Amino acid sequence: MAPSVSEPTVRDINTVSKFLSCSAIPSLQTCQPVDVLVFCGNSVIPIANNFFSALEARPDLAQTVVICGGIGHSTQLLYQAVRQNQKYASLADKVDGLSEAEVLHLMLEHFYPKVVEHIQSGTFKLLVERDSTNCGANAIETRRILEDHAIPTPKSMVVVQDPTMSLRTLASFKKAYEHVIPTPTFLGCPTLVPVMSLEGGLHFDLPDYRESDLWDHQRFFDLIMGEIPRLRDDEHGYGPKGKGFIAHVDIPDDVEYAWTRLRDVLESTR
Repeated sequence: MAPSVSEPTVRDINTVSKFLSCSAIPSLQTCQPVDVLVFCGNSVIPIANNFFSALEARPDLAQTVVICGGIGHSTQLLYQAVRQNQKYASLADKVDGLSEAEVLHLMLEHFYPKVVEHIQSGTFKLLVERDSTNCGANAIETRRILEDHAIPTPKSMVVVQDPTMSLRTLASFKKAYEHVIPTPTFLGCPTLVPVMSLEGGLHFDLPDYRESDLWDHQRFFDLIMGEIPRLRDDEHGYGPKGKGFIAHVDIPDDVEYAWTRLRDVLESTR
């Protein structure tokens, strides 16, 4: 983290973070049911808690649920998060070597018996995708596993992802389904939107969550700073004019200005 973070810097962090979170759906507890619900593997335990709790309370939330994620840049962090979390620490000796989707599935099996009952009774179908290692692969492999199991092309899909990567993941799904007509409706629900505060020292202003269950500050800064260049639709970005990994994304001027100011303040290594 940069040695000094001011109030304007915190406002810029929050501007970029809220944009990246792409929270079209504030909560899985209140949204309309959809054809497919996708949970992309990440290391932020509260997101898993929110996801599984929603399935527990609302078994009709989706006809098909996909947990996706292979072994990638967040996997070791997920192992560590499981070890350090009071609820899931008993799984610590079982997670090493597993894909992110398998770790999350293990958490589901051991701690959410009602969800397991819903699956076993056929209330919804659960698919576990173990091969994807990035946002683009999350989308491609989710489509593949749905087709492999003869799931009809979804008309509606909600994607749950680490909020720092939520917007790019949605753009990846739009890319993966770009030739499908009619185009599915893709909505993001990161389940939480990270914002920071300086009151009492720099911290995440998320009173319902423990700071230790969220991101290390430097990692959070690296993540949000790395996303904007990837999202840009230019020769260096991931959009159609660049690498072609994602659908076009419009980045508002206020987000670009905030990112530019942050670039001069935060030491990003991503």
